[in-house]
Amino acid sequence: MPRSIAMTLCAALFISGNAVPDSDPATSTFKTQIRWTSYGIPHVKADDWAGLGYGYAYATATDGICVIANDVMVVSGHLSKFNGPDNGNIESDIFHRGMLTNERLSAFAATQPVSDQQFSQGYAAGFNRYLRDHADNLPASCADKGWVRPITQLDLNRLTMGIGIRYGLGWFQKDIAHATPPGEQLTHQTPDDRVYSASHYDFEVGIGSNAVALGKDVTETGRGVLLGNPHYPWRGSSRFHMIHTTIPGQLDVMGVSLLTTNRVAIGFNKDIAWTHTVSTALRFTLYELQLNPENPMEYRYGDEYRPIIPADVTVEVAGAEGEIQEQTQPIYLTHYGAVVASKALPWTSEVAYAIRDANVNNTRNIYTYDALNVAQSIDDVEAAISMQGVPWTNTIAADRYGTAFYADISVTPNVDAELLDSCRVKVKHLPARIVVLNGADPDCEWKSDSRSAVPGALPAEDMPRLRRGDYVTNSNDSYWLSNPEEPLEGYSPIIGPERSARTLRTRAGLNFLRERLAEKQKLGAGDLQEIIYSQRNYAAEILLDDVLKLCDQTSEPVILDDTSVDISAACKSLAGWDRLQANESRGAQVWTEFWRTARAIPGVYAVPFDVKDPVNTPNGIAIGNEVVADALRTSLAVAQTTLRSAGIPLDASWGEVQFAERNGDRIPIPGGQGWAGMFGMIMANLQKDKGYTPIQHGNSFIQIISWDKDGNLDPRGILTYSQSQEPESAHYADLTRLYSAGEWIRFPFSEEDILADPELVVLELSE
Repeated sequence: MPRSIAMTLCAALFISGNAVPDSDPATSTFKTQIRWTSYGIPHVKADDWAGLGYGYAYATATDGICVIANDVMVVSGHLSKFNGPDNGNIESDIFHRGMLTNERLSAFAATQPVSDQQFSQGYAAGFNRYLRDHADNLPASCADKGWVRPITQLDLNRLTMGIGIRYGLGWFQKDIAHATPPGEQLTHQTPDDRVYSASHYDFEVGIGSNAVALGKDVTETGRGVLLGNPHYPWRGSSRFHMIHTTIPGQLDVMGVSLLTTNRVAIGFNKDIAWTHTVSTALRFTLYELQLNPENPMEYRYGDEYRPIIPADVTVEVAGAEGEIQEQTQPIYLTHYGAVVASKALPWTSEVAYAIRDANVNNTRNIYTYDALNVAQSIDDVEAAISMQGVPWTNTIAADRYGTAFYADISVTPNVDAELLDSCRVKVKHLPARIVVLNGADPDCEWKSDSRSAVPGALPAEDMPRLRRGDYVTNSNDSYWLSNPEEPLEGYSPIIGPERSARTLRTRAGLNFLRERLAEKQKLGAGDLQEIIYSQRNYAAEILLDDVLKLCDQTSEPVILDDTSVDISAACKSLAGWDRLQANESRGAQVWTEFWRTARAIPGVYAVPFDVKDPVNTPNGIAIGNEVVADALRTSLAVAQTTLRSAGIPLDASWGEVQFAERNGDRIPIPGGQGWAGMFGMIMANLQKDKGYTPIQHGNSFIQIISWDKDGNLDPRGILTYSQSQEPESAHYADLTRLYSAGEWIRFPFSEEDILADPELVVLELSE
């Protein structure tokens, strides 16, 4: 009997822990086939969208049931019910219940295509089927937890909309929950507690990415090549999960989704490959409201006053004895959006602040990704993302015809330079990139354009994009230098800066690629793998020689906090460093801690940024400036002291210092901080007596997709942290060990490759 058939029965027993209940295929609403290949990669096949959703959920829950259930709890506003109100839980609950209302969710659902409604119905059923099949065998992280429950299509809509507003409204969860009119207090705070929070308006830990697309002019095969290298969290709901989905004759796409999303978000089919990097464009603006002196619940709008409307939000909260109580508190709404309040944005008797988010009513996501999943060329890719369903990322793609493509066609407020100049309001203590507009002037509304499918958003036609026969790149800087030979200029500053210094990570990628092209002229997939896996530290390559010269000129100890520090040990370690952050490299930890502080020294660079040479400037260390030189010596002393205080030898190998722990084993992890000069990025905080661990974010799903001269697909890559974050899983560390060793896999996309996989497991499901 063929292994694939034999394993059908075994899978039902092995995967479920007990036999899957029988069902009659003739009367089934949902029918799917899941085939797992090596490393736990699921290949989900169904004849219709309902069956695909059913299998998609079951396969994803196999690796992420606890993560999905936890995120459903979050977006449903039930953190306080199960975990108590502390640690920001009640603010999260108020935010999600106040923003993701049933009315908004119903309106979202009503706009979705029939295929998605069928998929969502199947997904909910598939998740719930997995939960029934494994009720007595859940991972320890969520076994016996009350928040693990069956889900509905409404929960899926919450998850989808919650992702969309993550980098707009999502930055202001506490600010929305804490907004109260002058003289009033929050329901969940005592008078002594009533202080505004200090908000941090920045991406959550883990968000970033690299991408390179090569065109036919520079590839060995005359076809496209794509490197996708997102830097996403190694734990939680933003963790990637590999999956392959097929509806014969309609859909055949492979790649990754987030554990809590339900489409392939980054991946490939036989004709195209695409990836995303987080864009610099803003997703929101704030509005400063001029309040009525006689009524702080009204704000001026032109020649009239409009009301600030309270909307009650009820949250269930667990008491000290476990009893559940309901707590009701209003959030406050304007025609712009919710009122926010923080230390930087206080609600006084004169002013208040409201936020308008471009994605809060965006219904285009599913349309975009369904079109992207079946795209056959870069023309199709551009058309798909022009549907305006990409909420907050750039798109970089290549096709088998040899076109390299970059675009920041993401949902962005329609605010141009003229509107910013005439309407922007300065607010102290806010980062410069946060835009506050005059809410009293109707002319300061976002512009309306009939070409945009999302009200108030920039039309796709007005956003940057570039096609090339050589290459395009992005590493989270703005669109400006996607290819330095053809800078993109003249766009709204709300999308990002132009003619400004790029990060070390952006410059590393550009320089490594240009070096490779100068050496070989024609590149292949292996060249892009080498760029990532070489673990070169670009900052060290261009700056360390100057630091070592400073070391040679230094003979006296450095006084640090009234303590004399001989920095010769740090200098010796840097002198012996190979300028890589490979597992066997020694000294990278000294550079990491040195540059952590040295990069902020005023005037640290010898050669300042030059717009005529943006890839190579700023450059050099200004060791001839004695003020800078003294600060550099202090940074070396800080690095040496920090590492010794943490119990980390200055000459330990990087693999001893940076690692992931898996069931008691330490797996060395190469790579390092982007700000420290690395292109292949890994971020971890320094732990006393351990090192840089656990890994927080960085290289995650690395895909390098190419085609041979005949146009046949060659998909390669790795999921660095493996398919599951649960220690009980067989796929908790397998790919992580491969990544540590500098290896990768060939993705089994074709039917032939799937059937030939030595670890093939097949499961037929119907209901």
